[in-house]
Amino acid sequence: MSVIDLVPYDDALESYDPVMGLEVHVELGTATKMFCGCSTELGAEPNSQVCPTCLGLPGSLPVVNAVGVESAVKIGLALNCEIAEWCRFARKNYFYPDMPKNFQTSQYDEPIAYNGYLDVTLEDGEVFRVQIERAHMEEDTGKSSHIGGATGRIHGASHSLLDYNRAGIPLIEIVTKPIEGAGSRAPEVAKAYVAELREVIKALGVSEARMDKGQMRCDVNLSLRPHGREEFGTRSETKNVNSLRSVERAARFEIRRHAAVLNDGGSIVQETRHFHEEDGSTTAGRIKDNAEDYRYFPEPDLVPVAPSREWVQELRAALPEMPRVRRDRLQKEWGISDLEMQSALNAGAIEPILDTIAAGAPADQARKWWMGELARRANESGTELSAQPITPAQVARVCALVAAGSLNDKLARQVIEAVLDGEGEPDEVVAKRGLAVVSDDSALGTAVDEAIAANPAIADKIRDGKLAAAGALVGAVMKATRGQADAARVKELILERLA
Repeated sequence: MSVIDLVPYDDALESYDPVMGLEVHVELGTATKMFCGCSTELGAEPNSQVCPTCLGLPGSLPVVNAVGVESAVKIGLALNCEIAEWCRFARKNYFYPDMPKNFQTSQYDEPIAYNGYLDVTLEDGEVFRVQIERAHMEEDTGKSSHIGGATGRIHGASHSLLDYNRAGIPLIEIVTKPIEGAGSRAPEVAKAYVAELREVIKALGVSEARMDKGQMRCDVNLSLRPHGREEFGTRSETKNVNSLRSVERAARFEIRRHAAVLNDGGSIVQETRHFHEEDGSTTAGRIKDNAEDYRYFPEPDLVPVAPSREWVQELRAALPEMPRVRRDRLQKEWGISDLEMQSALNAGAIEPILDTIAAGAPADQARKWWMGELARRANESGTELSAQPITPAQVARVCALVAAGSLNDKLARQVIEAVLDGEGEPDEVVAKRGLAVVSDDSALGTAVDEAIAANPAIADKIRDGKLAAAGALVGAVMKATRGQADAARVKELILERLA
């Protein structure tokens, strides 16, 4: 189905209620894989970080990564889950070339964490509670590269290459209960949930949760049901969505696509789908299996995992400050309103602001630039704020130059634009473009005298004691010096000459 066949979004919501389920895979930042001692470091030569265990060779035996288990418990606790006193791994059987064992070691009916929730804040400040079904441990698959086709997918490819370095890397899969009642805000809820979950994971220190690097991936399950019906519709599963914006776009597209199929009298196929960043559309992947098709059975080579209550309580007591609590604290420290804090959260500006403050900038100046000029550039380019080609240290340096009087706000904005455009460090830009504020009296005197001569009526007002009129002359000098004059010193010179 092409984009032109889609039902308008508002029309779809007039007839149907969306029901979502979000499955988020988090790649843990452990030094070794989940069931063997192979390195998890990124960037190694293909198939150089493998062993008989992660390749599934006969006679090899797995051993559970203790840090992986600890990370899973921390995630469960942070998501308000119950932690199992006894759980075990299972074999999820299916043939796919990126699974060298022909099964994935995962957890099925006995997850390590279950029955939790995460409160998320929407753009207008409304809080929506997402119920968590489970968080379970498993291993990642290898990486397939399809060569020779036009799309980079297996269809049309001449051959495929397999890299098993990633096979066996620890994953935590976090599965929500069906998300109902969000209505037209369902895509926004999906984006807010993944964003808040990412912040929780990063706060725990168990993963960098970089979606652009595949360290955190979201599967968006979506179905529609006519208003008034309790039974869920058939779902589709858009796989491996790897940005917050894309999570929202995928949910919105599938709502429109499902409505178009149903309105036309068709049936939704239970299938996986691929998301396309360029236009926000999805296309069919493969028919989606049900749980029974995977022939789950307990993993015979691994002993059960039984976290002691004492150990769980120790981990609970050592949890760091959670993002929601931290935001409340920062809001009080910064002295800003709920709306301002929500705007910073929506823009993804909190971490860049904090990093800029850590680099030496005052809090109000850090917020000013990240929520002003930099947020504007991010919106224009359709990218996340943290992806802008400028570092917090560079923003802090611009703040320092302003504080020292070397730049004013107008010149600082030009410096930031130049850094974003790749012209170098802030000090290099100032030197190359000659943007430093002019504060030397000899350099400013001529411009001040010219402004007074060109505006005799305004000069007379100042002589008569109407000092506010000096602003017009300051403006004239600033225009003549292309904004590079020290406005405060210009005003002083004007008043001295007209005293």
